[in-house]
Amino acid sequence: FRPTHGFIVAITGVESIGKGLIRDGTGFVTFPVKYQCVVFRPFKGEILEAVVTMVNKMGFFAEAGPVQIFVSNHLIPDDMEIQKESEVRLKIIGTRVDATEIFCIGTIKDDFLGVISDPGSTS
Repeated sequence: FRPTHGFIVAITGVESIGKGLIRDGTGFVTFPVKYQCVVFRPFKGEILEAVVTMVNKMGFFAEAGPVQIFVSNHLIPDDMEIQKESEVRLKIIGTRVDATEIFCIGTIKDDFLGVISDPGSTS
């Protein structure tokens, strides 16, 4: 994982494997490897499907794979009820990348966004 590039989903090809370097005092060996891969990195304006993990008085948190997304109450339609484990379709309106994770802000206050499935429904 390199936050600026995204989360590695799959390695699609190995271009080269360099000479191993023994790590002092451990017995481990490090190899420089050049490879091609598929990555997941959400961007502003992208539409994602996510699962709600927590609802509080400020809004809700959801996860789309390894990415955590917060949706504020101001970005949820007034007539929409959200509960934990609901599946939602949302739009990313901002991202923050730090050393270990990608965190996003989303909205469901737009056409064709909102709850896809509700854990309380029988269908």
